[in-house]
Amino acid sequence: MATIHFTERTNATPEQFVACLTDFGPGRRQLFGNSADEYLQVHAKDADHADVTEGSGGVWERLHYDWSDPHRVVMTTVDSNIWGGRSGHTYTFTPLPDGTTQLDAVIIREGKNLKGRVTGLLLGSVGKGLLEKALRNTIKAIEARNRPFRE
Repeated sequence: MATIHFTERTNATPEQFVACLTDFGPGRRQLFGNSADEYLQVHAKDADHADVTEGSGGVWERLHYDWSDPHRVVMTTVDSNIWGGRSGHTYTFTPLPDGTTQLDAVIIREGKNLKGRVTGLLLGSVGKGLLEKALRNTIKAIEARNRPFRE
């Protein structure tokens, strides 16, 4: 099992970041590179929870999203072709005095089969840099989406 932790800063507010995390419309991949439209299926959604299948490149997972705490989003894997156990993601947002937000991201990957165990092992070691780059790209895309239009 791999547990990967990242801490980043963003100009996006917690509300802006949560709004993007919980926008399951077309074009999600522009914000989240591992969420291709052809995999995206919203099974249920209410004011602060959702049940969504997403993925890309032959890997998919069904996630239960909980954003009932405005400074935390917990995504628990409920089904996947490679992930099981305690797999999921937790994003915690801390507003800072300078107007930025500290983002703490914890990703847990517990493989449920050989492909999942190997992928989890790779993500926890050499693949950590790829996940970090993907998170930074997501932050940049969310900041760009929320940047005020200037003429």
